[in-house]
Amino acid sequence: MEAPVLNAHNKAEHEPSHTCEHVLNATMVAMFGCPRSRNAHIEKKKSKCDYLLDNEPSADVVAEIERKVNEVIAAGLPVTVEFMNREQAALFVDLSKLPEDASETLRIVRIGDYDACACIGAHVSDTSEIGSFRIISHSYADGVWRVRWKVAAAL
Repeated sequence: MEAPVLNAHNKAEHEPSHTCEHVLNATMVAMFGCPRSRNAHIEKKKSKCDYLLDNEPSADVVAEIERKVNEVIAAGLPVTVEFMNREQAALFVDLSKLPEDASETLRIVRIGDYDACACIGAHVSDTSEIGSFRIISHSYADGVWRVRWKVAAAL
């Protein structure tokens, strides 16, 4: 098979945090039926994601989000990559965030059966490499829940 032609990537992610973002996104979609984060800033020191929600999650719900993300991390799910055209990917992946100049061939990153997303970033090979996920703070305004979080390195 000929090597796929993909868009160039313009930054180097912290692989555990970037992979954790995928887990957090899938958790939010499952728990709230909301879209994946529309605005994210992922760094080694701390990260943030914005979600469109009808109301602010309670302290108990925030604790449940943290618990569920850590449960998925601890499961040691494999992180795999496959390549496919847009038409194939559109059958199971939200392509609404793709830039207009995205290549016809997409790189799909899967986290076990928990998540699948078009992504050109760097990831760990197994969720147990992420470490632990902790929500640092969160705020809610105008239908947007901003969650600030970080990962602590796996031992």
